[in-house]
Amino acid sequence: MQRKRRNERGLTLVELIVAFSVMLILTTMAVPLARARVAAERRKELMSALREMRSAIDRYKDNCDQAYFGPPKQGTDCYPESLEQLVEGVKLAQSADGKKMKFLRRIPLDPFTNNREWGLRSDQDENTSTSWGGQNVFDVYTKSQDKDADGKPYSEW
Repeated sequence: MQRKRRNERGLTLVELIVAFSVMLILTTMAVPLARARVAAERRKELMSALREMRSAIDRYKDNCDQAYFGPPKQGTDCYPESLEQLVEGVKLAQSADGKKMKFLRRIPLDPFTNNREWGLRSDQDENTSTSWGGQNVFDVYTKSQDKDADGKPYSEW
């Protein structure tokens, strides 16, 4: 028989099983928390993107109503024709050198669909419409089918 050495180190099978069980329990608790944090961050990014674009649309409307761009195109009701128009800018009517006024640096990324394509509504469309009439851009929404914790679709935010 061999004598067991006192300075020998290692874990028994029971100790390994207990350690892995504890790690498994901690991991199963951490995953839902991480998912909730990611979802909360996406909601926050969505609200920020929607606020930024809606504010740009409102600024465009205010400037158009004050005739900074000259007479508005018929049917637009002084709303932009597209989101790209807010990025590219609009020539000022009183500017001799063709100066443009821009309202967005870029179209924000939709955190739920991971692209820059947003649902659009014109002022002639219904509030919950999912098809764009094409006359102007009165409002934007995410094309995601996901819902918040209350069951409300993010597309209705």
